[in-house]
Amino acid sequence: MPWLEVSIAASCDAAAAIEEALAEAGALAVTLQDEADQAVFEPEPGSTPLWPMVQITGLFPAASDRGFILDRLQVAPGVAGGSRIRWREVEDRDWERAWLDRFAPMRFGRRLWIVPTGMDSAAAAGSVKIHLDPGLAFGTGTHPTTALCLEWLDAQILTGRVVVDFGCGSGVLGIAAALLGAGRVVCVDNDPQALEATAANAERNGVSDRLEISSPADFGERAADAVVANILAAPLVRLAPALTDAVRPGGRVVLSGLLEQQAAEVVVAYEPGCDFMGRKALEGWLRLEFRKRG
Repeated sequence: MPWLEVSIAASCDAAAAIEEALAEAGALAVTLQDEADQAVFEPEPGSTPLWPMVQITGLFPAASDRGFILDRLQVAPGVAGGSRIRWREVEDRDWERAWLDRFAPMRFGRRLWIVPTGMDSAAAAGSVKIHLDPGLAFGTGTHPTTALCLEWLDAQILTGRVVVDFGCGSGVLGIAAALLGAGRVVCVDNDPQALEATAANAERNGVSDRLEISSPADFGERAADAVVANILAAPLVRLAPALTDAVRPGGRVVLSGLLEQQAAEVVVAYEPGCDFMGRKALEGWLRLEFRKRG
C-alpha cells in the first residue's frame, strides 16, 4: 500500500520534541538525517550526537489525517505555522529489492570482495568473498577507511599469521584476514553489539574456529604479526602504547579512521616504538602503516 511521509527541518535542540510529536500522531517509523551536510566527528563515549540541523521524517499510512498530524506537530518547538513541514506520498515497493539495488558486490585490491546476500555470481570466480549485509554495527566496506584497510589486507601474505582487528565493528576486517589465510584473528571492540555482530558474521563466513572475540579489558595479545585499527584519531593516539605492545618486533600496526589533518598527531604518538612506513589517502581519509622496532 502507499504511504504518507512527513518531513520537518529543525535544529537539533527541537528534534526530540518533534520525534515525540510524530510518534503521538501515529507514525509507524521516525528517522533523523543530516539537513545541512555537516559532519559530526569523534563523539564522547556513550553519547549520541546530532547534526546542528536535522531532518525528522515520519512515515504514516496513506489514509492518515494530515490535519491531525499537523495539530500534534504544532505544539513542538520550531514547527509553529507549518512552514517547515513537507508532505510526500510514497508508493509501496519491494524494499528488500530496493536495498539490494543500492548495495552491490564491492572489490578491494586484487582478490577480496564483499558480497551481499544472493549476489555470489557477481564476484569474480576464484576471488575471496566476504558474505556481509549492512547491520547495526559499523563496517561493511562502504566507508573509505574500511576500504583502505581491506586493500591493505588483500596485499599481504597472511597465511598462518596472527592478526588483530581492534575496533572490529561488524568484524569485516578480521573476517577478511581469516579468509585470506590468517591462522588466528583477535577481534576487539568495546560495544557488545559489535562483538555479537562479529560472531554472527564469522559463523556465516565459516571462520569462527579462527576468530577470538574480546573486549578491550580482556585483550592481552603480545605477539601479533599485524594490528589493524579502524577507529578515530583521538582513541588511536590514546591506544598507541597498547597497540604497539600487541605486535611482535617487526610486526605491522595499520591505522585508519583519521582525516589527513590529524595524521601528524597520530604519527608522533607511535614514533616511540615504531618506524613510520607510509600512508595512503582516499576521499580525505588516511591509512597509516608502522613497523614495530626491535
